[in-house]
Amino acid sequence: MFTNVSEEALFPTFVWVHDLEPARAEALNARMFRDIDRMTAPRPQLQPGQNWQTEQTLHEHPQFAELVEIIEAAVRGVISRMALEHEAFELTALWANINPPGAPHPPHFHPNNFLSGVYYLQVTEGQDSITFHEPRTQVDIVAPHVQRFSQYTAPHYSMPVKPGRLVIFPAWLTHSVKRNESQRLRISISFNAMFADYVEKLSRPRWQGIPLRAISEDESA
Repeated sequence: MFTNVSEEALFPTFVWVHDLEPARAEALNARMFRDIDRMTAPRPQLQPGQNWQTEQTLHEHPQFAELVEIIEAAVRGVISRMALEHEAFELTALWANINPPGAPHPPHFHPNNFLSGVYYLQVTEGQDSITFHEPRTQVDIVAPHVQRFSQYTAPHYSMPVKPGRLVIFPAWLTHSVKRNESQRLRISISFNAMFADYVEKLSRPRWQGIPLRAISEDESA
């Protein structure tokens, strides 16, 4: 009946996964676990289901310089793969997330940035995923029953994570973390990245208008 059938993925949403070399990840995670524990002590008491988050300035502390180097290398690779003209960027925030047993992280996104991401220090069974949510708000206008959920029909996708894994995604993409069902702390470090020259170059319109010439005060009177 058909001479050819093809499938094109239009307007996809990408998530970039980077796995650090295991020996390096183990040593790095041990150091950062120790430093986060020392820098946040004493931590406040939490109600059941609550999380700790540090200040968003970890990238300004020398203890996290190696992680900053790793994140910046990964972000440069993502920007290069996207073939963007503007390569200069800055980390605008870097902070630790500490999820005790029983604590979830509700759906959210990171406004006023281009890319966001999470690096994992400690995860165990029952807390080893990050969930991304369907970004198309109008997709359920027609929502037929399905034989099984797939990448075409699932309202969300839970991506597996592990220590040493760095996940980068568009800052606008809504994501969440399921309730920590283990008896260990879930520890990760999140970041935001934005173009350094946003105001100077990116915020201007991408269309051209009628050229203007300078006029004197007499002409404008």
